[in-house]
Amino acid sequence: MRVALFVHCYYPEHFYGTESYTRTLARELSALGHEPVVVTATFPGEPPQQDLIERYMFDGVPVVRIDRNVHPNTGLRDTYDLPSLRAVHERVLRAIQPDIVHVCHLINHTTALLEVTRRLGLPTVATFTDFFGFCFNNKLSAADGSLCAGPNPSRSNCVACSLFADGTAARNPARHLLARLVSSGATHLPILVPGWRRTISALKDRPEHLAAAYGTYAGALTPTRFLMEAYKRTSIGVPLELSRFGIDIDRAPKPAPTGGPTRLGFIGQLAPHKGLHLLLKAMRAVPQGAFTLDVHGDEDMDPAYAAQVRGLAEGLDVAFRGTFSVERIADVLGQIDLLVIPSTWVENSPLILLQALATHTPVLVADVEGMSEFVEVGRNGFTFAKGSVADLAARLKPFAQDPGLARAMSMMTHYERTSRHMVADVADFYARACGIL
Repeated sequence: MRVALFVHCYYPEHFYGTESYTRTLARELSALGHEPVVVTATFPGEPPQQDLIERYMFDGVPVVRIDRNVHPNTGLRDTYDLPSLRAVHERVLRAIQPDIVHVCHLINHTTALLEVTRRLGLPTVATFTDFFGFCFNNKLSAADGSLCAGPNPSRSNCVACSLFADGTAARNPARHLLARLVSSGATHLPILVPGWRRTISALKDRPEHLAAAYGTYAGALTPTRFLMEAYKRTSIGVPLELSRFGIDIDRAPKPAPTGGPTRLGFIGQLAPHKGLHLLLKAMRAVPQGAFTLDVHGDEDMDPAYAAQVRGLAEGLDVAFRGTFSVERIADVLGQIDLLVIPSTWVENSPLILLQALATHTPVLVADVEGMSEFVEVGRNGFTFAKGSVADLAARLKPFAQDPGLARAMSMMTHYERTSRHMVADVADFYARACGIL
């Protein structure tokens, strides 16, 4: 079976969650005797390709990469509906001749891809890894930093997200108030700001356009129940199935502790929505000397935020370790007693959470549903109120009072699902959704 796996970006330049998921699908489908082909893109603004369509191999799997610099976004509508891509997608698909198209992310391909697969009669399925199908910023977070239930009838909350995409409304009181005002009254904004009429029209049209285009999917997989339920509350009528991510990692017991303070770990982007600043503030509210903290992340991604957290870390036992290769993840987690994920937005089954559980590393995570559904409180971890320094500090205190707590929890922490389990389920899903064996 030949499978075309469409993803917004890919290795070697891009290597985060959805890209990693796609890579795993490609590798394991190939191991099962299938013929995967990854179709990806160069983002507009990245160094241009020599040709509109380039081909290369990665992990022994063919990769086709489209240069979106040739078809850039000229407005917000182009981020989800770019008709000029239809001819490109048809050219790519006719060359691949897939038995099935599996969309791992639609960004960079837009609904033009689904129009083409429908017209060509190609069975098409998806994995929903975030909220792109109904949320403008993909994060289900409002402009003021609060959780969002999705587009309101006037789409004014989506307009506020577009206006305050830089995140300043969550930190600046004046802009926070302005974001709330826009959210409640943006239906009148086109009259007040004529230059915004095109953008607001695109924001208002987006949910219905995507819902109609998603009718092309024979079915879709979601890695969490939370994401599944979020999509079920929308007008998108795609049949959904739960498919947890698989983790391939050394599952050997955690090395015996050498004594000393509990070793905390933070692994992820050094960006405000990942919440490292909350953890550093919470560490000041617990007994000094009870914890060390290793921070693994790229300080060049957001230099201003990196400088902020370095300032917050002064006087604490914190080491900024930079990034590491994916091959070292088990070793890095082996040196951590408790992984902390203090995200302030709606995470959706982050791979680092599952990797921690698989390596018997207990976790302390913000109580967002995309993570909390994996936590067995008191056994493999704890949760704390999202955004609350006080509650995070309160959850840290038991580990300060009992240095052996993390070790005891490690003995009860596990995650057994591997990529082979996951991809076997995906192959079965193809058969159920599309009748393809």
